Amino acid sequence: MGVPAFFRWLSRKYPSIVVHCVEEKGKECNGVRIPVDTTKPNPNEVEFDNLYLDMNGIIHPCTHPEDKPAPKNEDEMMVAIFEYIDRLFNIVRPRRVLYMAIDGVAPRAKMNQQRSRRFRASKEGMELVEEKHRIREEIIQRGGYLPPEEIKERFDSNCITPGTEFMDNLAHCLRYYVADRLSNDPGWRNVTVFLSDASVPGEGEHKIMDFIRRQRAQPNHDPNTHHCLCGADADLIMLGLATHEPNFTIIREEFKPNKPRPCALCGQMGHEIKDCQGAAREKQGQMKPCSEMVQTQTLASEVTTVNMLLSCFQYLSRELTMASLPFPFDFERSVDDWVFMCFFVGNDFLPHLPSLEIREGAIDRLVNIYKDVVHKTGGYLTQNGYVNLERVEMIMQAVGVAEDNIFRKRKEDDEHFKRRMKEKRKRMKAEQQGPAYLTTGQFAPQALGRRDQPEPVQNARHQAYNMRMQSSDADSRGVKRKAEDSDSEPEPEDNVRLWEEGWKQRYYKTKFDVDVTDDDFRQKVVQSYVEGLCWVLRYYYQGCASWKWYFPFHYAPFASDFKDIKGMFTEFEKGTKPFKPLEQLMGVFPAASGNFLPQTWRNLMSSPDSPIIDFYPDDFAIDLNGKKYAWQGVALLPFVDERRLRAALADVYPDLTPEEVKRNSLGSDMLFLGKSHPLFDFIRELYRTESHEVTKPGPCSHLILHSLMEVFLYLIGNDFLLLCRVKFKDPMYADGFVFKAVLLPGAKIPNKVLKPGDWEKGNREPWRPQLGFNRDRQQVHLDQSGNVNNWTSGSV
Repeated sequence: MGVPAFFRWLSRKYPSIVVHCVEEKGKECNGVRIPVDTTKPNPNEVEFDNLYLDMNGIIHPCTHPEDKPAPKNEDEMMVAIFEYIDRLFNIVRPRRVLYMAIDGVAPRAKMNQQRSRRFRASKEGMELVEEKHRIREEIIQRGGYLPPEEIKERFDSNCITPGTEFMDNLAHCLRYYVADRLSNDPGWRNVTVFLSDASVPGEGEHKIMDFIRRQRAQPNHDPNTHHCLCGADADLIMLGLATHEPNFTIIREEFKPNKPRPCALCGQMGHEIKDCQGAAREKQGQMKPCSEMVQTQTLASEVTTVNMLLSCFQYLSRELTMASLPFPFDFERSVDDWVFMCFFVGNDFLPHLPSLEIREGAIDRLVNIYKDVVHKTGGYLTQNGYVNLERVEMIMQAVGVAEDNIFRKRKEDDEHFKRRMKEKRKRMKAEQQGPAYLTTGQFAPQALGRRDQPEPVQNARHQAYNMRMQSSDADSRGVKRKAEDSDSEPEPEDNVRLWEEGWKQRYYKTKFDVDVTDDDFRQKVVQSYVEGLCWVLRYYYQGCASWKWYFPFHYAPFASDFKDIKGMFTEFEKGTKPFKPLEQLMGVFPAASGNFLPQTWRNLMSSPDSPIIDFYPDDFAIDLNGKKYAWQGVALLPFVDERRLRAALADVYPDLTPEEVKRNSLGSDMLFLGKSHPLFDFIRELYRTESHEVTKPGPCSHLILHSLMEVFLYLIGNDFLLLCRVKFKDPMYADGFVFKAVLLPGAKIPNKVLKPGDWEKGNREPWRPQLGFNRDRQQVHLDQSGNVNNWTSGSV
């Protein structure tokens, strides 16, 4: 989520929501590793029912870690992902469900952010390669030593996008991993595993929320179900609150700032690539291997648990409770309003309002205004994912009145911070006393009268190198300070100057290239932002309202511009569909990542004759927008025109190979069951044919289930098993058939329906469940696409 400071703000404001997990480590006996027994009670004294993994938060740090050497190949990446999942499973130990969700094709509103990230990643990656080559040549010319340059292809993290071969391979590896754990790990024995890979549309966390909402809507839902969601994004906190589940925990890796990182050039610790001077040689002219110098910190670091609704609800109840209301106070409604107000300070789909910053107390300011609005209007801001725009306008106007003061105070605080840092650097310089560096061993200065002998130097060349490097660092600290500590470091130019009169005129002229008197344009920007607020809230509480909507500007309007917004939004377009995976790649990838696309498709990114060549600029500007660092700025990329993109792709679609067509298709969630699971025998019999046994004997029989079904399985009470989009792979047919067994609205469940509990393993011939009859025992016919021709209300 686009609120990097949100978790830090929340944990400081409500400190008791954060605790550290107790993690049981595996043991080693006689050289044999003994894994953790996850069947035992959880050492955290909390038993979790369901564990949900936002897999992209696992895939990225395992494939291109920042605090250790990167894996050498895809195999090592997959093993690292497996180990990370094992670790999380050992900590949480779910007893019912494990749901693994990988980001699929995203809505257009999210694709704009993905496009910005991938263009930035490609640009930074190319700049890093050029910098490494330049510094390597400089070091070698000075006589420094560097290890031989490995000729290997740079890992492009952009491949972690739906539709690439990498994501397809990952899906296959995860299927193998799940099958292996269900066969060999006792802790997995009775766990139902769902895998929603990159072929399933939707962001990972929102697919998880959709699963929770569906389960919550079932008549037999257990309100005491204890959920645990793993992920580091701040929007998971919002989503957790939006579920209103009383037992919802978020587990995330503890963020430790300023972690030591190995140099990208020589692989050693203690310096960055720009400070690399060439390392001293060890034995036989070889450097110390990175694996010996850098410890694996990902699996050794602590894990933080955010007891979201156990503690956070208690804090919010004190903060949001309002007395003397003209109507009964509804705490659940006020929590929904609080989640909605947090959208104003930033999210993945809309730029935050210029006058609202988390670090400046924006959320607390909004809460105070919100209470006054509720008292005056006698109602809340939201209800079941819908927004009352008239009350939202009242809050925005109250913020708009204070915008002048907010901008001035922001400037004063920045100036005050700079003065304090300048004084601090002066104190540190004045406190430096004595020699900058004292060596050790036989070169170290000895006290007068000392009789013992100094320690011998083990490696004289290495010791001399350290003396030279330490002395150079000391000189740079004492005489020539580093660039980031320099008082004369140029400030980024800010042409808007929000703290001075005329700030609104300059803002619209600089950012939008329009005059502030152009009321029609300003109203258009505000209307798009209002639509975005409605879209985001619907997305959090009901699912994707429109796959094609997006905010068509790089910047947000001011709070004072929100006037007469009550009628600016009616409803989203119905029946929109997501992009296909390869289409999304064309929408978010730069030309430098075109190697993940078919040849004729990538030509559209680079050919001067391409009708969409303007979507793929070689370079682009980054507007700091009042920030200090480039990663905080706004990437000024052109927005993709969906109609032009589809028209251009229509000419190259026939060039796809069968494998590429498969990667470009949309899939469904996959369900995995172990042989000991109560549902296993029921489902096996359901998919047994007259002529052959579909499942194979042996300890991995359940492995076939992933090829039998791409399905959500829901139990409604204990009476009926609801099957959705079940894919039956029959070897007799190349394409198989798709059977749909869906409980239609208003349908009545027949009395004689086989339930999992009715299954008896006796000597008598078992009753085999059938999927081809309705409640009147009439044959249900399927067409070539697997659709039911004579389906009637109440059919099963």
